[in-house]
Order: sequence, then structure tokens, then C-alpha cells
Amino acid sequence: MRNRPSPDSSKFMEDDNSVQYADILGVRVHALTMEGTLSIFQNWISEKKPHYVCCIPAHSVMECVDDPALRPAFNTSGLSTPDGMAIVWLLRARGHKKVERVYGPDLLLAACRLGLDPGWRHYFYGSTPEAGLELAAKLKREFPGLRFAGVESPPYRELSGEEKTTFAARIKAARPDILWVGLGSPKQERWMSEWVNTLDIPVMVGVGAAFDFLSGCKPQAPRWMQKIGMEWLYRLLKEPRRLWRRYVLGYPRFIFLVLLEALGIRSYKG
Repeated sequence: MRNRPSPDSSKFMEDDNSVQYADILGVRVHALTMEGTLSIFQNWISEKKPHYVCCIPAHSVMECVDDPALRPAFNTSGLSTPDGMAIVWLLRARGHKKVERVYGPDLLLAACRLGLDPGWRHYFYGSTPEAGLELAAKLKREFPGLRFAGVESPPYRELSGEEKTTFAARIKAARPDILWVGLGSPKQERWMSEWVNTLDIPVMVGVGAAFDFLSGCKPQAPRWMQKIGMEWLYRLLKEPRRLWRRYVLGYPRFIFLVLLEALGIRSYKG
């Protein structure tokens, strides 16, 4: 990946694929639309070369701030989509006026719809067995003819060497076009960066809690709350013990650090 200038030196930086992006606290996020993202997926699947995609909310950026060793897993992805409204607004403020939210659950549904005619094969890896089965059942109802390469809920522990070998062989034999990875951030980003070249799948996408939301195992914020950037409040009210640190402490800190970066008081290397 080419060296990138500081955030203040260029509003319209481009990666090696000529996709515009911005660095936000040292994390690269592409200025995308849903249509543009799906078009890139089509090209990757046609080329049959391995890539992975990170969906970036403010929470993921803060994880990289707190642990800079995470940044390579995010910044060497084929694409990093603006998954949260705070990220969308920042990109628009930096001159990327046409950018829109490319949210993991919406991206999954859109790719399933688009892939019906060409027969894209989908593999779902993550969450719980219950969520995986419910998700598969829902997608079969919503998209008749959708091609499933596999649905798998891995153990929460690290796989043994033998398990990794078996897993890799099973995935390759299934020949998915898209592998949806729902392991939560930053585990899924680390996982994808480790496996992308071994599994040789055209598109791997880390979608966080998408399996839980789409399966109905966890409630999803109403669309109007998502559009105004208040999804975090809905999730906090539903899971206060698990998420209070992320939203009550992490998000105000994110805003503060973004302001410091914009004023040139603090900078981050991607």
C-alpha cells in the first residue's frame, strides 16, 4: 500500500484501486456508497482474487487508537466502509459529499439480493448456532434461490492447529464467493487479515452483530434512529452493562480526539 499523506494535506486521497478515502485518527475509511461497494464486489468476484472488507463505526476507530497494533488489520483491507453515521458525517465534512452509510446488515442483504441472478455463493461464519440457523431461514424466505455455501458458528476459543487445517479445507471445498464474518470487532478484522490469502475467497466481509440483528436474536434500532445517528442510544438502552463503556466513555472521547486532529493539535499515523 502506498504511503498516505496526512489528513490535512489532501481531501481526496486515493488507494491503489483509485477509491477515495480519508484517514480518521489513523484509520483509513473509504468514501463509498452502497451501489459503489456492490460494484466493487462484482469486480472482485469476477476476478476471483482474495480481498476482505472492514465495516468501520466510531467504535472500531477507537479500538485502533487504544491499540495501534490493530491498525494494519484495518488499513490493509481491500475496502473499509463507513458503517456509522459519525463516520459518514466526518467524510462529508472533508469534502466527500456523496458518501453514504454502508452498514454491515444492509450490505449483507443488498449483496444477497444482487447475487441472486449471477448465483453468488454465500458462507456465513460467526455468532451463535441459533442465530446462524435463524439467519439462514430468514434469508431463504426473503431471497428464494439464494445459494448457501455454508453456515457455521465457530467456538469462542482459539482453534487448534488441526481445527484450522480442517476449517480451511472445508471452506475451500465449499467455494464461496462471499464469506460473511460475524465475530465482532476487532476479532473479525484480525481474523480476516490472517486468513484472506489462505482461504482465497474473492470477498470476505466483517459484519459484527449483523447475524444477531437480521436473525432477530437481538433487536435492531428503528431506521429513523439509524438515520439520525442515534442507534448507539438504542443499543445502550438494550444492553447497558455490555455497552456503556463503548458509548458513554468511548464516543465522547472519539469526538474530542477528532477535534484535536482537525485543529492540528494531535495527529495519527495510519
